[in-house]
Amino acid sequence: MRLRFVWQILPAFFSLILLTLLLLTWLFARNLSTFYLEETAAGLEARARLAAFQIADSFALDHSDRLDELSIHLSRETGTRFTFVLPSGAVLADSLESPELMENHALRPEVAIALTGTIGQATRYSNTVHKNMMYVAIPVHHQDQLVGVVRAALPVTTIDQTLGIVYRQIIVSGIVVMLIATLIGTYISRRISRPLEEMRRGAERFARGELTERLRIKGSIEITALATAMNTTAYELDQRMRTVVRQHNEQEAVLASMVEGVLAVDTSERIIRINRAAATLLGVSAEEVKGRSIQESIRKADLQRFVRRALSARDPVEGDIVLHGNEDLYLQAHGSLLRGESGQELGALIVLNDVTRLRRLENVRRDFVANVSHELKTPITAIKGFVETLQEGAIADPDSASQFLEIMMRQADRLNDIIDDLLILARIEQDSDQQELPLVEMSLAPVITAAVQASANLAAEKQLQIESFCPAALRAPINAPLLEQALINLLTNAIKYSPEQGRVLIETAQSDRFVTISVRDWGCGIDKVHLPRLFERFYRADKARSRKLGGTGLGLAIVKHIAQAHGGEVSVTSTPGEGSTFSLQIPLKAQHHNSLSPATTVQASPKTPPDQED
Repeated sequence: MRLRFVWQILPAFFSLILLTLLLLTWLFARNLSTFYLEETAAGLEARARLAAFQIADSFALDHSDRLDELSIHLSRETGTRFTFVLPSGAVLADSLESPELMENHALRPEVAIALTGTIGQATRYSNTVHKNMMYVAIPVHHQDQLVGVVRAALPVTTIDQTLGIVYRQIIVSGIVVMLIATLIGTYISRRISRPLEEMRRGAERFARGELTERLRIKGSIEITALATAMNTTAYELDQRMRTVVRQHNEQEAVLASMVEGVLAVDTSERIIRINRAAATLLGVSAEEVKGRSIQESIRKADLQRFVRRALSARDPVEGDIVLHGNEDLYLQAHGSLLRGESGQELGALIVLNDVTRLRRLENVRRDFVANVSHELKTPITAIKGFVETLQEGAIADPDSASQFLEIMMRQADRLNDIIDDLLILARIEQDSDQQELPLVEMSLAPVITAAVQASANLAAEKQLQIESFCPAALRAPINAPLLEQALINLLTNAIKYSPEQGRVLIETAQSDRFVTISVRDWGCGIDKVHLPRLFERFYRADKARSRKLGGTGLGLAIVKHIAQAHGGEVSVTSTPGEGSTFSLQIPLKAQHHNSLSPATTVQASPKTPPDQED
């Protein structure tokens, strides 16, 4: 059993003390008992001889009455029981019992020995007094003839009582000695174990990496030598660990700060190291996948194939990896063999570059070029076709010429609108990049009112009502002209896709960080498949309907860039057949208490709406 040092010493102390006490007690009790019995026997013999000297004549003359009185008198004076026995064994007198009631004592051991002429002694239980008694019997002679036996007896319970007292004293003394031994043993064990405990705690500190605190060197030569050796070991270990930690931290800092993902595998395709960028790209936990095979931890078939290719190739390899998910990731991978100091192959090092944004930018650029080319080519083709028609003689027909020229004017206006919107986008992006967009903290109510008034003519054509709810005290840092342009674009879209005699609602809400302006309509709605791309340039959810309703296809893209220029964002929720809600979030620099103002309802008047983008 693993016990503390004190509990290994104390049992030995206790065992030694207990054994010594038991031995001493046994010897002392034995000697004391022997001494007591010998002294008692000697005393009884002396008393018996004294009594025999006094009664020798009475024995010879058989004066039983005198002997009975004498036995009682002697018993009272000496505290001893006396019995006078004839040679026949008959009891002539007894100090405690009537002789007539007593048995013949010729067969009593001590009496039988005394009748032979020697002193008889015996110790046994007495049925008369119900105690252990010591009997000493001596022969009584008169004129050289044996005339009887005098027997003296005393109870031996006194020795038992004396030994009991001695035993109790020994037990008490033993307990005291054990307590003293416990204190001494505890002191000695603590004196020995305290340095060992300090070294144990020091070793635990060393195990935890706390290597700067040294052990105190004191105690015996062996303990001080051990403490010195442990301090030296701790110092050497501390220096080596500092070097290892410094190198590890430098390596981890380099790997963690890398934008590229780094993945190291051994020859069995188990992951040795993976940095934070690689774990993020692959969607795994660096701690969980470490030491596991790449097939088990990263279920990407393209990556697994590239790892096998890098392990089997003698030269560095390159390749493209596509990770499919909610959003596809495009990675450019570089792989090379890992070699040890002696040139043995340890595995492969894979470096992953995320080129998803570049791919998306390429796709956006390609789509933009295609879309803008298409948007520009449509009016140019129409203009060119009507010009050719006029050149072929239609100009001679005034009615046809006038109609063709009117169409050509509308297509030229469409070209101009597209160019204007492109210039607006370019200016917003340039101002945002150069941080030159002026933002002024002001009330939002006038800006919303201006946007509603600008859209009133278009709403009047469809007999729509535009309702706005905005607290008069609601303020935010904004660029008023740009925000008004964004709201006009959202209102224009809402009006175009709303049924006649419907309504469009503008609401505002304030949170701890943002002001939200929502434009809601109850029109045809937008299918959720189109929502992620709705704010791209020239993207149309329903191309036929959008072209029929007019617009350049840049209106929502302008809204998105205006929101970004304010440090906010724009979002949309829509249900086909139930309508759409576009929400413009603008960050707050300060919070203001505001109360809701009465709803403002604008009844559109029958005027011609301006040409707005969708």
